[in-house]
Amino acid sequence: MNGTNAATDAATGDAPPAVEFRAVTKIYGAATARQYTAISDVSFSIPDLPEHGEFSSFLGPSGCGKSTVLRLIAGLEPQHPPTSGTVRALGMEVTGPGADRGMVFQDYSSFDNRTVLDNVVFGLECRGVPRHRRETEGLEWIARVGLDPKRDRAKYPHELSGGMRQRVAIARTLILRPRIILMDEPFGALDPATRLDMQDLLVRLWREVQATVLFVTHSVEEAVYLGDRVFVMATTPGRIIQEIRMPSATASARETQSEPWFHEKVQALHERIEQVEADAKRP
Repeated sequence: MNGTNAATDAATGDAPPAVEFRAVTKIYGAATARQYTAISDVSFSIPDLPEHGEFSSFLGPSGCGKSTVLRLIAGLEPQHPPTSGTVRALGMEVTGPGADRGMVFQDYSSFDNRTVLDNVVFGLECRGVPRHRRETEGLEWIARVGLDPKRDRAKYPHELSGGMRQRVAIARTLILRPRIILMDEPFGALDPATRLDMQDLLVRLWREVQATVLFVTHSVEEAVYLGDRVFVMATTPGRIIQEIRMPSATASARETQSEPWFHEKVQALHERIEQVEADAKRP
């Protein structure tokens, strides 16, 4: 994305990885007639880059376990805990949800009975932050994600467009300054133009918070633009079959789409995904 490969490759001393999977397998309904292996023997490591962060995209067909990977990192049931293997975040084994990890879902997970401001500051409220301080920070984040603090603060989720609701969800996550941000197809339901705008917004905010981001998507173009690296996953069972480093995008999402390197990477990844899908159909 807008990081540098040099920064990613730089030595990080003795700091543990931001995220690490060691031979992780997740089986649902083990030892029953409904047994299903979501992911099998998944291993990868994403470095913790001080004052930078790294953006990793997870790409693959439906059913390949992309969301399972994210929810294992988040420590959310029923994906957590893994059936076997180890999931670590910032050097510590994941035992459940934690303040060091924040997650943004696809389904606009706002509280319907809370205003925009109250949704954004919900996490601060749970932490016991005084009302005046949390509302001041909340208004700042409403502006940062491109909403109008005066006009939008008192609106309820049903009064917002899909793009606006997702901006609220992003603000609610980032106001807590998590070291690791997990995003499960957050722009999948948006129209193409809004989706590009949200990609640019995410790039800008990522630079500000300097967090490690893991981003699940079905869009090859989105994976290439956003990712410092792309993990390609295959299905039956879900597994990582390739890890690809990406050039640094230096322009907006719309401008980047016209650059030759972008077309080259997108075409190669489309061909790889088509191969994965064809392989999954073979008996």
